[in-house]
Amino acid sequence: MDAPGFTLFDTPIGHCGIAWSEHGIVGLELPGSDEARTRKRLLGRVPGAVDAEPPPSVHEAIAAIVALLSGKPADLSGIPLDLARVSDFERQVYAIARKIPPGETLTYGDIAEKLGDKLLSRDVGQAMGKNPFPIVVPCHRVVAANGKLGGFSAPGGVDTKLKMLAIEGAAVGGQPDLFATGG
Repeated sequence: MDAPGFTLFDTPIGHCGIAWSEHGIVGLELPGSDEARTRKRLLGRVPGAVDAEPPPSVHEAIAAIVALLSGKPADLSGIPLDLARVSDFERQVYAIARKIPPGETLTYGDIAEKLGDKLLSRDVGQAMGKNPFPIVVPCHRVVAANGKLGGFSAPGGVDTKLKMLAIEGAAVGGQPDLFATGG
Protein backbone atom coordinates (compact mmCIF):
# COMPACT_ATOMS: atom_id res chain seq x y z
CA MET A 1 0.00 0.00 0.00
CA ASP A 2 1.46 3.37 -1.00
CA ALA A 3 -0.84 5.75 0.89
CA PRO A 4 -1.98 4.96 4.41
CA GLY A 5 -5.49 3.54 4.69
CA PHE A 6 -8.08 4.77 7.15
CA THR A 7 -11.53 3.97 8.46
CA LEU A 8 -13.93 5.25 11.08
CA PHE A 9 -15.48 2.98 13.69
CA ASP A 10 -18.09 3.33 16.40
CA THR A 11 -17.29 3.11 20.13
CA PRO A 12 -19.26 3.80 23.31
CA ILE A 13 -17.83 7.35 23.35
CA GLY A 14 -18.46 8.08 19.65
CA HIS A 15 -16.89 7.53 16.23
CA CYS A 16 -13.12 7.07 16.29
CA GLY A 17 -10.81 7.04 13.29
CA ILE A 18 -7.77 4.90 12.62
CA ALA A 19 -5.12 5.08 9.88
CA TRP A 20 -2.52 2.46 9.06
CA SER A 21 0.40 1.58 6.82
CA GLU A 22 1.99 -1.79 6.12
CA HIS A 23 4.14 -1.14 9.25
CA GLY A 24 1.29 -0.52 11.72
CA ILE A 25 -1.03 2.18 12.99
CA VAL A 26 0.04 5.68 11.86
CA GLY A 27 -2.73 7.65 13.53
CA LEU A 28 -5.77 7.34 15.72
CA GLU A 29 -8.43 9.96 16.31
CA LEU A 30 -10.80 10.11 19.27
CA PRO A 31 -14.39 11.18 18.61
CA GLY A 32 -15.11 14.73 17.58
CA SER A 33 -18.53 16.30 17.83
CA ASP A 34 -19.64 14.24 14.83
CA GLU A 35 -18.35 11.69 12.32
CA ALA A 36 -17.40 14.33 9.73
CA ARG A 37 -15.25 16.19 12.26
CA THR A 38 -13.50 12.96 13.30
CA ARG A 39 -12.75 12.19 9.65
CA LYS A 40 -11.42 15.72 9.05
CA ARG A 41 -9.14 15.62 12.11
CA LEU A 42 -7.80 12.17 11.18
CA LEU A 43 -7.05 13.26 7.61
CA GLY A 44 -5.34 16.36 9.00
CA ARG A 45 -3.19 14.08 11.16
CA VAL A 46 -2.50 11.63 8.30
CA PRO A 47 -2.61 13.60 5.03
CA GLY A 48 -3.18 11.52 1.93
CA ALA A 49 -4.81 8.60 3.76
CA VAL A 50 -7.45 6.80 1.70
CA ASP A 51 -10.68 5.26 2.95
CA ALA A 52 -10.08 1.50 2.81
CA GLU A 53 -11.09 -1.85 4.25
CA PRO A 54 -8.81 -2.52 7.23
CA PRO A 55 -6.53 -5.55 7.15
CA PRO A 56 -7.07 -8.23 9.85
CA SER A 57 -4.49 -6.70 12.21
CA VAL A 58 -6.34 -3.37 12.16
CA HIS A 59 -9.70 -5.12 12.67
CA GLU A 60 -8.15 -6.74 15.77
CA ALA A 61 -6.90 -3.34 16.98
CA ILE A 62 -10.35 -1.80 16.48
CA ALA A 63 -12.01 -4.65 18.41
CA ALA A 64 -9.57 -4.20 21.30
CA ILE A 65 -10.10 -0.41 21.37
CA VAL A 66 -13.89 -0.84 21.37
CA ALA A 67 -13.63 -3.42 24.17
CA LEU A 68 -11.47 -1.12 26.30
CA LEU A 69 -13.84 1.82 25.75
CA SER A 70 -16.71 -0.49 26.73
CA GLY A 71 -15.06 -1.10 30.10
CA LYS A 72 -13.82 -4.58 29.24
CA PRO A 73 -10.24 -5.67 29.82
CA ALA A 74 -8.22 -5.22 26.64
CA ASP A 75 -4.47 -5.17 26.16
CA LEU A 76 -3.47 -2.69 23.47
CA SER A 77 0.28 -2.96 24.10
CA GLY A 78 0.82 -5.41 21.23
CA ILE A 79 -0.82 -3.29 18.55
CA PRO A 80 1.92 -2.47 16.04
CA LEU A 81 2.64 1.21 15.51
CA ASP A 82 4.32 2.86 12.54
CA LEU A 83 6.63 5.26 14.38
CA ALA A 84 8.25 6.76 11.28
CA ARG A 85 6.58 10.14 11.87
CA VAL A 86 7.63 10.61 15.51
CA SER A 87 10.96 11.66 17.04
CA ASP A 88 13.27 9.35 18.96
CA PHE A 89 12.35 11.15 22.20
CA GLU A 90 8.62 10.68 21.51
CA ARG A 91 9.24 6.98 20.81
CA GLN A 92 10.86 6.63 24.23
CA VAL A 93 8.01 8.48 25.96
CA TYR A 94 5.35 6.46 24.12
CA ALA A 95 7.09 3.16 24.97
CA ILE A 96 6.91 4.01 28.67
CA ALA A 97 3.30 5.21 28.45
CA ARG A 98 2.24 1.99 26.68
CA LYS A 99 3.27 0.06 29.80
CA ILE A 100 0.78 1.88 32.06
CA PRO A 101 -2.02 -0.62 32.77
CA PRO A 102 -5.70 0.36 32.50
CA GLY A 103 -6.96 1.91 35.73
CA GLU A 104 -3.51 3.23 36.68
CA THR A 105 -1.71 6.50 35.98
CA LEU A 106 1.80 7.94 35.93
CA THR A 107 2.75 11.60 36.16
CA TYR A 108 4.74 13.47 33.54
CA GLY A 109 7.50 13.54 36.15
CA ASP A 110 7.35 9.76 36.62
CA ILE A 111 7.95 9.27 32.91
CA ALA A 112 10.71 11.90 32.93
CA GLU A 113 12.42 10.01 35.77
CA LYS A 114 12.18 6.75 33.80
CA LEU A 115 13.92 8.62 30.97
CA GLY A 116 16.66 9.58 33.42
CA ASP A 117 15.93 13.28 34.03
CA LYS A 118 13.06 14.71 36.09
CA LEU A 119 13.61 18.04 34.29
CA LEU A 120 12.16 16.46 31.13
CA SER A 121 8.62 16.61 32.59
CA ARG A 122 7.55 19.49 30.35
CA ASP A 123 9.00 17.72 27.28
CA VAL A 124 7.06 14.59 28.25
CA GLY A 125 3.89 16.70 28.41
CA GLN A 126 4.58 18.11 24.95
CA ALA A 127 5.14 14.60 23.56
CA MET A 128 1.84 13.47 25.08
CA GLY A 129 0.10 16.48 23.51
CA LYS A 130 1.39 15.42 20.07
CA ASN A 131 0.57 11.72 20.56
CA PRO A 132 -0.76 10.45 17.21
CA PHE A 133 -1.95 7.17 18.79
CA PRO A 134 -4.31 8.08 21.68
CA ILE A 135 -5.69 5.05 23.50
CA VAL A 136 -3.03 2.74 22.03
CA VAL A 137 -0.43 5.05 23.57
CA PRO A 138 -2.59 5.84 26.60
CA CYS A 139 -1.81 9.53 27.10
CA HIS A 140 -5.03 9.78 29.12
CA ARG A 141 -3.22 7.76 31.83
CA VAL A 142 -0.51 10.41 32.16
CA VAL A 143 -1.39 13.12 34.66
CA ALA A 144 0.21 16.16 36.27
CA ALA A 145 1.76 16.19 39.72
CA ASN A 146 -0.32 16.31 42.91
CA GLY A 147 -3.24 14.41 41.40
CA LYS A 148 -4.08 17.11 38.85
CA LEU A 149 -5.20 15.91 35.45
CA GLY A 150 -3.01 18.02 33.23
CA GLY A 151 -4.13 18.71 29.70
CA PHE A 152 -5.64 16.52 27.02
CA SER A 153 -5.46 17.51 23.36
CA ALA A 154 -8.19 15.18 22.08
CA PRO A 155 -11.67 16.47 21.28
CA GLY A 156 -13.52 17.14 24.51
CA GLY A 157 -10.27 17.92 26.32
CA VAL A 158 -10.08 17.03 29.99
CA ASP A 159 -13.72 15.83 30.01
CA THR A 160 -12.76 13.11 27.52
CA LYS A 161 -9.70 12.24 29.61
CA LEU A 162 -11.92 11.91 32.70
CA LYS A 163 -14.42 9.72 30.84
CA MET A 164 -11.67 7.41 29.62
CA LEU A 165 -10.14 7.13 33.09
CA ALA A 166 -13.59 6.47 34.58
CA ILE A 167 -14.25 3.71 32.03
CA GLU A 168 -11.00 2.09 33.18
CA GLY A 169 -11.83 2.56 36.87
CA ALA A 170 -9.01 4.98 37.64
CA ALA A 171 -9.46 7.46 40.48
CA VAL A 172 -7.66 10.72 39.76
CA GLY A 173 -7.19 13.51 42.26
CA GLY A 174 -10.68 13.30 43.72
CA GLN A 175 -12.29 14.08 40.38
CA PRO A 176 -15.97 13.09 40.21
CA ASP A 177 -17.05 10.01 38.28
CA LEU A 178 -18.71 11.48 35.20
CA PHE A 179 -20.83 8.37 34.68
CA ALA A 180 -22.26 8.55 38.21
CA THR A 181 -23.53 12.08 37.52
CA GLY A 182 -24.73 11.32 34.00
CA GLY A 183 -22.06 13.67 32.55
